[in-house]
Amino acid sequence: MTSLEQQVHADGLFQGYAYGYPHKMAYRPLEPAVPLREAWREEDKQALFLYAHVPFCRVRCGFCNLFTTTGEGAAEDRVSLYLDAIERQAEAMHEALGAESRVARIAVGGGTPTFLKLAELERLFRMLGSFQRAADIPMAVEMSPDTLDLEKLIWLRENGVTRASLGVQSFVERETRALGRPQKADRVETALTAMRTAGFPVRNIDLIYGVEGQEWESWRSSLEATLRHEPEEIFLYPLYVRPLTGLGRKDKRPADDREELYRRGRDWLQERGYQQVSMRLFRSPAHPGSCDVHYCCQEDGMVGLGAGARSYTRALHYSTEWAVGRSGVKEILEHFISLPKPAHAQASHGAWLDDEEQRRRYVIKSLLRSDGLDLAAYHARFHSNPMMDFPELEELLECEAATQTENHLLPTLRGLEWSDVIGPWLYSARIKAAINAFEIR
Repeated sequence: MTSLEQQVHADGLFQGYAYGYPHKMAYRPLEPAVPLREAWREEDKQALFLYAHVPFCRVRCGFCNLFTTTGEGAAEDRVSLYLDAIERQAEAMHEALGAESRVARIAVGGGTPTFLKLAELERLFRMLGSFQRAADIPMAVEMSPDTLDLEKLIWLRENGVTRASLGVQSFVERETRALGRPQKADRVETALTAMRTAGFPVRNIDLIYGVEGQEWESWRSSLEATLRHEPEEIFLYPLYVRPLTGLGRKDKRPADDREELYRRGRDWLQERGYQQVSMRLFRSPAHPGSCDVHYCCQEDGMVGLGAGARSYTRALHYSTEWAVGRSGVKEILEHFISLPKPAHAQASHGAWLDDEEQRRRYVIKSLLRSDGLDLAAYHARFHSNPMMDFPELEELLECEAATQTENHLLPTLRGLEWSDVIGPWLYSARIKAAINAFEIR
């Protein structure tokens, strides 16, 4: 049995979401702070991903460990001051990137971006519009049902939003209550109908499996309700219960049958024509096409605006600090709001990636998607063979988690299923040590 198989058998398929690399828990204070003009000087800035983080919600769901706040922290004066800070940060980023930079993708996440009032969204979009961009680029906004109305949705569509992503999680009210998410089914249906009326080219619905008391029948009912709205994309998320979340404080645990629910949900969608893009993402045959024509997540940089937003160049990943608990989020948010423009012109918290870590990131990001690792593209970037750089990749072939063609290392159905194991399994010892030493607050 390979070490990867041993890890799967010892700890199961669900060991933590694997997305970016290095994980934000590996970030540390940068001493000295790095001027952004230096960090970006040698970068190719023709296809950047611009991300804006809105850390405000009406209610914090029990499973959520994102950087967000509610109540007094999301009061109108706090939102206004936060947008003031983003404006200063955006001005500093313009100066650091230079006039030749171009944005190829935009996303607004949170929190709940549609928590903002229309006038506040207009202000945020003016800041995003100040960055030079290619024509007709993809633009995504995350949403929640209780923050939507048709006027807001039509405004978003008319102002360039091409992808509307709605966090539904479940169409079964008993399950949303178990998730610590107050949500009425009729409000969800109204929001989804309004999204379709607004005419977004891509509509995404997020669902969660592994909820306490959830069985295949109720999981299937949520899938069926989702398909009635014919979304172009569906994300299936396993429930994770993390420290300092509402569910974590109550010592709740995910259901034991997440593996079965994942497999049955995956098979059910595929039987209805949805293509699996990653462990979580499924696209319908009606999807208008690739959203990644200009931007390559393995190679191009990201510009993050707002507290909690990550930015990265090839060698430096940086952001504000990150917290989950109310007091930690408040402290970081207040600090961000207080920063003058010169302070936004430098990175003070992040992680350096040497050449080996850059190669490792490229491999991990590639193997988490169905199109896999492009061996020729890797060689063109790093002038080496990933199978030589990382001999452990042979284990993917041995345990049938991947297949190799002349030009690609492709995850199999098993490989996609094992994504939340394969990602951390490939982390370097240095990054693992930093993550293990991190104290969540």
